[in-house]
Amino acid sequence: MKKIIKTSEAPQAIGPYSQAVEAGGFVFVSGQIPLDPASGNLVQGDIKDQTRRVMENAGKILAAAGCALSDVVKTTIYLKDMSDFAAVNEVYGSYFTSDPPARATVEVSRLPKDAAVEMDFIAEKRTG
Repeated sequence: MKKIIKTSEAPQAIGPYSQAVEAGGFVFVSGQIPLDPASGNLVQGDIKDQTRRVMENAGKILAAAGCALSDVVKTTIYLKDMSDFAAVNEVYGSYFTSDPPARATVEVSRLPKDAAVEMDFIAEKRTG
């Protein structure tokens, strides 16, 4: 059985998808781009600012599901420009200081709203 996760603390979906879905003991967080939750607009700033916003948004969605970033077991990072890899890694790594999740990073030609970065997350839903 699946459970839809939704919170006003993170940007609302900009298409026919859920912010996250809980199923089979995992929480699957949809791709997050650097949207300001209040305005729905892309955050201003460099790739580090945008990466922080993505991580903060994902953290809020995971919290709504009863998880934290420390519960993440897999991420995928989509970059508009692979030359941003080191800067994104620096910020990303500050959120996963020990036992980081498995991860893939790919360069893509375009992201929603012409964002520079998007990430999706899979977290283990711990019980007890």
